[in-house]
Amino acid sequence: MEIKLARRMEGFQPGIFNVLDERKNLRLAQGLPVYNLSIGTPDFLPEPHIVEALTQAASDPANYRYSLGETAELTQAVQGWYERRYGVDLAEDELMAVYGSQEGLAHIGWALCDPGDVVLVPDPGYPIFELGPQLCGAQCVHYPLLAENAYLPDLEHFDPELAKRARFMVVSYPANPLGVAAPDEFYPRLIEFARQNEIVILYDNAYSEIIFDGRVGKSFLDFEGAKEVGAEFNSLSKTYNLTGARVSFVLGNREVVGAFKRLRSQIDYGMFLPIQHAAAAALNGPQDSVKRNRAEYQARRDALCGGLRAIGWDVPDSQGSMFVWAPIPRSLKDSAAFCFELLDRTGLLCTPGSAFGPLGEGHVRFALVQPVSVMEEIVLAVEAGGIVEGRT
Repeated sequence: MEIKLARRMEGFQPGIFNVLDERKNLRLAQGLPVYNLSIGTPDFLPEPHIVEALTQAASDPANYRYSLGETAELTQAVQGWYERRYGVDLAEDELMAVYGSQEGLAHIGWALCDPGDVVLVPDPGYPIFELGPQLCGAQCVHYPLLAENAYLPDLEHFDPELAKRARFMVVSYPANPLGVAAPDEFYPRLIEFARQNEIVILYDNAYSEIIFDGRVGKSFLDFEGAKEVGAEFNSLSKTYNLTGARVSFVLGNREVVGAFKRLRSQIDYGMFLPIQHAAAAALNGPQDSVKRNRAEYQARRDALCGGLRAIGWDVPDSQGSMFVWAPIPRSLKDSAAFCFELLDRTGLLCTPGSAFGPLGEGHVRFALVQPVSVMEEIVLAVEAGGIVEGRT
């Protein structure tokens, strides 16, 4: 019998991370070193009080039933954290839990748009921003993030016809993969742009706690009028090193939250109760590790970016997120080919910018997932590999 697949599967080729992983394993099999800065998975451990909350809850057989939504404990923990951290008040019907921001962004389009509707996504941008709307048949249109505009959308010169057609717009700062933060004055402009054009803003706020050089991470909801035009995703994955637990929240506009909650009620029976207990413990507990990890990420950034600049590779400092966005040598055009050459000559594994959209070409992304001492080794390996123009 011949199995016929949906036509949409033609667009699902082996991801770049799978290809890079194969090359990494081949190099390791040869006994050669690999410095893996390709995937943004924190190497820090969750705090003991979070693990304890999870294990205690998991030992109670009553916690293996369907949760059917957020517990009162978790709802209050999210409300308290948002008030303390951002000064934002959230009603119970203005928040919901999802299985990580990636899952939420993959599915929320089903509640907000119909096939053929226009959705605005950043270029460069994290792939799920585009893939999620595509799965529900939306027409994704890239808006460019360019260095000459500080990697912010140029709202003042936005195509007015396109803006009027758009159903929602995905925005994210600190940005993955760009590692840039948005200034406070950007947000009122974004909110007014959304209001004038009746565009829902979906704001991915995964990295507000990983931000450098004295900057303060903000919530989109912290700005007047934000709840009228959109909602944001906030995740515990990177803030509390809980990537595998898949804990994220959609917060803000109650119509958006309510519609998405109604949709997910047809396909989901709620987050596993022990994980909800662990999430509440993270939000309510000591926040020392958040500050400590932020300082360590900045030290890693300094070692990598400063070290690469010292050997002739002009890599700008990341302003936030756990990523660094680096231009490839001017004589090269293909970021994927450069990644493979970099791996072969130095052992350094990173992600080609082309994986993040057409405007990502000409760059690579490094994840700050190795300690300072390893970052210093990486710089020496890059210098020895002669990968930087003007060096041998």
